Amino acid sequence: MAKVTPRSKCLKAAQLHARLSHADDNGYCTCVSCGVKDHYKNMDGGHYIPKGNSAYWSLEAENIWPQCKGCNGFGMKNGTASISYTMHMIDTYGRDFVDNMIATKSNVKKMYKSDYVDLLAELNEKIRYHEDRIGV
Repeated sequence: MAKVTPRSKCLKAAQLHARLSHADDNGYCTCVSCGVKDHYKNMDGGHYIPKGNSAYWSLEAENIWPQCKGCNGFGMKNGTASISYTMHMIDTYGRDFVDNMIATKSNVKKMYKSDYVDLLAELNEKIRYHEDRIGV
């Protein structure tokens, strides 16, 4: 079993927040890669810059969007999901922003335990807002 760390708690919360914040008032969100619409509980919070490749972008909201399980898993590595995700990112943020994400993915972002505690509190507040909006 994986150790529960402040960072892992923040990652889990950031992924939940991404799904909830992009869900409609009935709790349904759309996969940024294939367009399938499903309930947020059945979706993943998919990272454009993989969380294992970039501590710098792993917790940033701009990097995490709803993805169906197929696109987030197999599709990003072996399918066309990454192409569609890239187009979504360019349409949403612009080419310069996406180029910057890619260029800075190896940057170091030092976070202390207190930073994670603060971020988790902020994310949990946002999650509660969206859960209330959806009626969870």
